[in-house]
Amino acid sequence: MKKIIPFILVFLFCFACKEANNSSDLSKVETEKEAKIEQPEFAIVIHGGAGTILKKNMTPEREAAYKAKLEEAIRVGYDILINGGSSLDAVEKTINVMEDSPLFNAGKGAVFTNAETNELDASIMDGRTLNAGASAGTTTVRNPINLARAVMEKSEHVMLSGKGAETFAEEQGLQIVAPDYFYTENRYNALKRIKDKEKTELDHDGKTAFYDPFIKDSKYGTVGCAALDKNGNLTAGTSTGGMTNKRYGRIGDAPIIGSGTYANNATCAVSSTGWGEYFIRAQIAHDISAMMEYKDVSLEEAAKEVIQNKLTNLGGTGGIIAVDKHGNMVMEFNTAGMYRATMDDKGELRIGIYEKHQTN
Repeated sequence: MKKIIPFILVFLFCFACKEANNSSDLSKVETEKEAKIEQPEFAIVIHGGAGTILKKNMTPEREAAYKAKLEEAIRVGYDILINGGSSLDAVEKTINVMEDSPLFNAGKGAVFTNAETNELDASIMDGRTLNAGASAGTTTVRNPINLARAVMEKSEHVMLSGKGAETFAEEQGLQIVAPDYFYTENRYNALKRIKDKEKTELDHDGKTAFYDPFIKDSKYGTVGCAALDKNGNLTAGTSTGGMTNKRYGRIGDAPIIGSGTYANNATCAVSSTGWGEYFIRAQIAHDISAMMEYKDVSLEEAAKEVIQNKLTNLGGTGGIIAVDKHGNMVMEFNTAGMYRATMDDKGELRIGIYEKHQTN
């Protein structure tokens, strides 16, 4: 009997271990099932610029116009995603809507340079391949985000600029327009106002990109989109007309990969809007991704640290919109407002303009 007892004890120990493993495996399966149920299939978030955007200065009609255009834009991307389309298509087509609207400083609504021309920049990045494309200083390409994607997919380069970029756009069959297509009276008047005061926005009086008469104050003008599709692929894109009264071929952060745009399937997709020089120096978009990857923090934590601390302490202002690989979305900014909107796979639409504590 004494010889049998050790065998019985060993048997009982093995049985207990097996039961514990089974229980652990079951718990793991249940956790994975819960995560799968809770994790959104797709998500999309957009911005239309940030700055001193105060409700007291916004007319009801103008507010309604911005909200309507933001909703129109994001629903274009949402429809692509819900039907199984790619995040690349969703980002490009969503930005096209904002580029074609005079409400935003991108495409049709681009601001004027000191030479009274419109010079446009854009970039896009594929989180699956880490491939990226950008264009800078174009004057005849109707939708710069389309050119950025063409550079990414149909050239061996990442960024093309000026006349060379326009030649490439023509070769790719993109829509070319006369430079005066981008003329809008309110943007031209903004340039004249600055020239009359004999200053340039590069002096950063009030740390702004351009004065917007419709909100009776100043803001940064850029549009952007970040999206997660049903295949788990992330994409980010950004498009802008730059800074009013800019000179010397100035280029901001919008076409700079890592500053204005970044996407990586391992972490998140980010699009920026703000004082470009600081976003370039701090590599804002990439920094958020890097914090998630190296410090294992959430998108919300990373975005808050980078915008509210790193960017602010450096002296920069603006914001970002982003979505992570799980479909979590953030819209972080240190200005008085940012035109923004989100939609998840349940079709829930959220639109914001002012600070988070203000009624949007």
